[in-house]
Amino acid sequence: MTPEPVAIVGIAALYPAARGVEAFWRLVSRPGDRDADREPGGLDDVEVDVARFGIPPAQARSMAKLQVLMLEVARHCLTDAGYAGRALPSERVDVVVGSCFGLDRQYANALRIHGVRYASELEQAAAVSTCDAAREHAAAAGQELRALLGRRLGGSPHDRVGEMAGTIPARIAAAFKLRGRTLALESADATAFLAIRHAVNGLRDGSCDAALVLAGQRRESDLIEGALRLKGLTDPRAADGGFALCEGVGALLLKRLSCAVRDGDRVYASILADELRHDARPGLFRYSTLISVRREAAEAAYRHAGVEPASVQYVERADCGTGEAARAGTAALAELHGADAARVAVGSVQSLLGHTFANAGLAAVTATALALYHRVLPPFRARGLPASDLTTASDLTVSDLAGTAFTASAAARDWPSPEAGGARRAAVTGASVTGSVAHLVLEAFDSQAPAARPSRAQPVPGRQPPEPIAVIAMSGCFAGAPDVESFQRVTASRRDVFAPLPAEVLDRELYYAPHSLSLDRSYTELGAYVAPPQELPGAPPITPRRFASLDGAQRLALAVSRQLLDGAGERLRGTGIVAIGASLAPTLERDAVCASRLPELEAAAADPAVLGHLPPEEIAALLELVRKRYDAPDVELWHGSLDGYLAGGVAALLANEYRLSAVPMAVEAACASSAAALDVAVCALRSGMADFAIVGGVELPCNTRDLVLCSALGLLSHDRITPFDAAADGFTPGDGCALFLLKRHGDALRDGDRVHGLVRAVGASNDAKSLVAPDVDGQERAMRRAFEQVGFGPGDVDYLEAHGTGTRVGDQVEIAAAARVYAAERRRPLVIGSVKSYIGHTFAAAGAAGLLRALLAVRDGTLPPNANIEAVNPALDLAAIPAAIATRATSWPSEAGRPRRAAVNSFGTGGINYHLLIEENPD
Repeated sequence: MTPEPVAIVGIAALYPAARGVEAFWRLVSRPGDRDADREPGGLDDVEVDVARFGIPPAQARSMAKLQVLMLEVARHCLTDAGYAGRALPSERVDVVVGSCFGLDRQYANALRIHGVRYASELEQAAAVSTCDAAREHAAAAGQELRALLGRRLGGSPHDRVGEMAGTIPARIAAAFKLRGRTLALESADATAFLAIRHAVNGLRDGSCDAALVLAGQRRESDLIEGALRLKGLTDPRAADGGFALCEGVGALLLKRLSCAVRDGDRVYASILADELRHDARPGLFRYSTLISVRREAAEAAYRHAGVEPASVQYVERADCGTGEAARAGTAALAELHGADAARVAVGSVQSLLGHTFANAGLAAVTATALALYHRVLPPFRARGLPASDLTTASDLTVSDLAGTAFTASAAARDWPSPEAGGARRAAVTGASVTGSVAHLVLEAFDSQAPAARPSRAQPVPGRQPPEPIAVIAMSGCFAGAPDVESFQRVTASRRDVFAPLPAEVLDRELYYAPHSLSLDRSYTELGAYVAPPQELPGAPPITPRRFASLDGAQRLALAVSRQLLDGAGERLRGTGIVAIGASLAPTLERDAVCASRLPELEAAAADPAVLGHLPPEEIAALLELVRKRYDAPDVELWHGSLDGYLAGGVAALLANEYRLSAVPMAVEAACASSAAALDVAVCALRSGMADFAIVGGVELPCNTRDLVLCSALGLLSHDRITPFDAAADGFTPGDGCALFLLKRHGDALRDGDRVHGLVRAVGASNDAKSLVAPDVDGQERAMRRAFEQVGFGPGDVDYLEAHGTGTRVGDQVEIAAAARVYAAERRRPLVIGSVKSYIGHTFAAAGAAGLLRALLAVRDGTLPPNANIEAVNPALDLAAIPAAIATRATSWPSEAGRPRRAAVNSFGTGGINYHLLIEENPD
């Protein structure tokens, strides 16, 4: 049976040329009303009253502009759907956000911290200047510059929270009391397609009842546009095509169609199927030019939708129009529709908006849904080219239609009823620079006949446990543990791996101030540091120049992937997904942007408040001296630079270099990022959208920026992390990466794979309360949602791999939530541990590290110990469960008919909660 359609019940649109849904539809249906050649603008002039969202001014100043815009767009979308003054009829409402590249606050915070070094160099240069006035005021100049940069670039304890992409969905959930899953993701210009796909999977498997999907793109940095240009992508005047990178933010509210009809919602259109495929080719990232991959995605979409391509009357093109890739997209459509192509109209809102990159797929779906709703076929208007003239193919922004039978009308026209009867249908196509392609099938909704297609409607899955997901390979690298075997030894040793960070990581003279809170200093020097590999000998072969230009997290993940896929990649069949928990703003990109903004630091230094006592010629000489002394990040822009600036590039590298037909993406959900990535992968496997998955997390938080920002919020331990100890006072950062290879259990058995353990359930929730403080109710909700998916209870779980932040509040909240859930019918005490006591808090990789330790425990039958427990915090009330904090490794006996079972708890900034249930392989 084909899956139930997913209804689009709310829309919001915010673009430079279309502020609101009505304006967006006017642009799509009557593009001649505006100058199609006008230079695309931005969204800086959009004013948003953040106070309406309950955000205090102190936090508002630390929020990224995209976060503010998405809050407003979320409000518009819920209002458009009729939920302005009333709550959605379920608390299982997910918020899925798509964005790409760094955000303004991330760049500002990084530049402010880099500015500390620049101010120091200014002081030293002034101190040796031949100018008496410069030498006399050297120290004052450095102090004034730091103060000025703080005023211009901001500086607040809330900076760390306000800058994160993962905070955006969390902030939206808190503002509108939405208590489902919250995550942000990125997959270059396939980002919005993947966000929609994850939301649709969640609706169809019953893990959510509504999903708010948002995707946004801003032009935050000239460096990014330079990297796109060097890749040959952003020159619309080029002979072989190109695009203009433009801004846009949009949102869709999705529900199962039966729920939308039940709730009396207006339905714009329904999504029947959404398919993605990946063209895995080693080397620099590029758009797929394979007609076969694009056609395979389309054929799979129609097969799953249960309709024929001939029933489609309109195709919206969201795939970038760069030469051979655009022609491949057109050829695939021509092959698919054959003789019916003359009855198919083609359009593209991208030709009007420009390429809104992370937002592109959502803009295309929005335009198509509105066209279906209004029963109007949009015109095609290319930049600078009358729609009736399709002979100059290179001038077309999106598609090369010359020589095909497709139609492209110069004006909007009524959408006729299908000749064969039935509903009006449309398709949306898209592509990503990393090699992915997408094909969606949409259908008009007839409000007069809500049950017109009852064969499609299905009940949400009941309490039958879904098929287990098998972990068939695992790998990792953490401080003192370059592989799984050493990881197991380290995390059973009862000795942590923390050490003073190397001088090249933390300049103590500039950035270390023990026992004090500061906006530009760290009060700790400890960490669990991992140096990113400088070379990658052997397979996969990557040129030294390209490897050196990758972000450190990408290089580490590639090294770890060799452990995971050694000999396994060749045996993977079908289609897959690579979902990696990671920061959506790679360190390499932030540093490169800081280097490009050196003139901004120089302009601040030349400000009258800093060097106003000097004559202009002395200022110029002093700044020239500082420029020579200042150790700016070394940035070489070349046509491979963009690959290192993409967060999803971690996953794309794994897919492409191992030639895996697996759609890549990065997932950010604060410190629960890798748990969220696992959830995405499990949903894809259980929905049948993927046959295998590579999942995990990677982050390198042992860097000056993260140390300073976390210190400002008081999150770090003054000594070392000691989860659940009476002396716990915060966490210690640690670098690392862990990856897992997953299949459905039945497929793993069929293929003869070794199974290390089974993922039985992933429960998730959002507190919808504080962005910083964890909440007992929210964590309890995630735990109970996990147990709703399985046929056993909390009393059957013997080990809990806790998140273990090492903060008093975090530890107490986590144990209190566990007490509410795990205290029922226990036959033996629940053993609790946290891998953070050994390797520190690895941020986006934290959940993956916890999962790795829990899988090793259930596989090998050993309950692992904590490190650094001197005295368990008596406020934890472990006796109420009952539970024990493990201080030494103990045997974990197995029982006939009762496999060893463990849980992994993971939560993060923004009230994000995930709870995993795993068990040993019974076979």
